[in-house]
Amino acid sequence: MAQYALITGASKGIGKCIAAEFAKRKINVLLVARSEGLLQQQCLALQAAHDIKAYYMVADLSRPGAPEQLLNWCTEKKFDVQALVNNAGYGLSGLFESYTAQQHTDMIQVNITALVQLTSLFLPLLKQQKKAYILNIASSAAYQAVPYLSAYSASKSFVLSFSRGLHYELKRTNVSVTCISPGATDTDFPNRANIGAKGKKAAEKLNMTPEAVAAQAVKAMYAGKTEVITGFVNKLGAALAWLAPKALTEKTAASIYE
Repeated sequence: MAQYALITGASKGIGKCIAAEFAKRKINVLLVARSEGLLQQQCLALQAAHDIKAYYMVADLSRPGAPEQLLNWCTEKKFDVQALVNNAGYGLSGLFESYTAQQHTDMIQVNITALVQLTSLFLPLLKQQKKAYILNIASSAAYQAVPYLSAYSASKSFVLSFSRGLHYELKRTNVSVTCISPGATDTDFPNRANIGAKGKKAAEKLNMTPEAVAAQAVKAMYAGKTEVITGFVNKLGAALAWLAPKALTEKTAASIYE
């Protein structure tokens, strides 16, 4: 049976580039996002460029029940999923109280709940493979509290901790779990998160391309690595956040996003 990689948030940015990395390796892809037009274009482009199979499903992971719909789709179509890439996610920038409870809940549903549900639902299928992979996308924000991105950074801390724990649990099985933590990347994230001009300007100085992040992510996944922070500056930042007093790192982060 043909093997597939299932990628959420695959219509643009890092997810789109991760799909291309799999296609380069002649792995068929299953693309999931909310934008049907972009998904359709991506599938056609990958099929033409790499002679692989590419299918898509439109799904909003902020809606309960979406993970089960994805599992049913793969089961009914008999897609042999070898890799699950939990890439979908977004942030909300600014004062916590400037967003409604529902807006926070929707973000957590995508960043945490859907990720955990997809992992739980697809793990039995992955265990049927000779070798299988789970690739979770966190953020360099996972390594500290980030005022004005409080709920987002906390959600990514969950992704990182969950991934590391699951990697250990599954280390004697055929399923490898890898967590990638990108820093500033040239994607639509700042616009979706309503990042202010100061934060965008700071990010521009450190931006990596989504292609570079995706290449590192897929390489790390196949190497069976537990955790990777993309980019030297981001690695240094995470180390400093661990060593420096928390109040100092939080004050520095707040000055960027306030």
